[in-house]
Amino acid sequence: MKYLTSDSTDIRYNLALETYLMEHADLSEPILYFYINSPCIILGRYQNAYEEINQQYVQDHNIIITRRTSGGGAVFDDLGNVSFSFITKDDGDSVGNFGRFTEPVLEALHKMGATGAQLSGRNDLQIDGKKFSGNAMHAQDGRLFAHGTLMYDVDLTQIEHALNVPQDKIASKGIKSVHSRVTNLKPYFEPQFQQLTIQQFRDALAQQILALADLKQAKRYLIDETTRHGVQALLDQYYHNWDWVYGKSPAFELQHRAHFDAGTVDYRLNVENGKIAQIKIYGDFFGQGPIHDVEKQLIGVRFERQAIKAIFDEINVSFYFGKISAIKLVNLLIAQGS
Repeated sequence: MKYLTSDSTDIRYNLALETYLMEHADLSEPILYFYINSPCIILGRYQNAYEEINQQYVQDHNIIITRRTSGGGAVFDDLGNVSFSFITKDDGDSVGNFGRFTEPVLEALHKMGATGAQLSGRNDLQIDGKKFSGNAMHAQDGRLFAHGTLMYDVDLTQIEHALNVPQDKIASKGIKSVHSRVTNLKPYFEPQFQQLTIQQFRDALAQQILALADLKQAKRYLIDETTRHGVQALLDQYYHNWDWVYGKSPAFELQHRAHFDAGTVDYRLNVENGKIAQIKIYGDFFGQGPIHDVEKQLIGVRFERQAIKAIFDEINVSFYFGKISAIKLVNLLIAQGS
């Protein structure tokens, strides 16, 4: 097995490199790939971005949002997390077999002291009933990657604020908050593994998984210029592409209504592929102009703050909405505090 670590902490680059290797690398030997990310949320391929994240919070805290090619749920990463990936040929018996790829990881964690760590359900790793790792898989043309997160020392408060976990999902597990569902591995390790830097934790894992006395003995996978160009192409096509991250969300209907001192505004809208497809504006505000003019300008606009604010910056807000400010109208439309 060859070994690769990413020098980048940008989740978009790290996912693009993973995808390129899965599609093009010489997989006569599997590749064990590790990466560490700055704060980010990685959406599953088929998730609705707007329902999964707290848009205002992630914007205020500079949390990167991207979407992976694998399915599953949204995960939060920061510099206290290590992500691992096994990139290999599909032998016909690997797709959906998360145990096959998590077993060597669990064995390594057990040796570090987290003896209660285990695979739970289809694709989560847990300890004491709390999740510390989410796993996903993507297969294509006889090749695949199986990847997962490992929470060593993640800021748990960030998870609770950044992700919108449906209340019915929490209730079904008999717990009260996101915080109570997840945990870090650090407290479960032997003392010598509790004061590691995140890079040292990554290296300790790799050494165990590769069964090496010294990680310098690992067979390194080298990144060449062809790979760099290929990764950049994937970044442009997917991971830096707004349409990939937000436009893949399924169509949905929204109603955003609020009462202001100058009247009530009630937006009814349908968003498709991340853009406003239909919108009706109701209310008892004291505008003078036909509100249909505003509705027409909003059709086809990206359902995100910057694009919507640009529209309201162009129109005579007081002519259409009376004494309701543009910022309140924008905040309401994208369901943020007024």
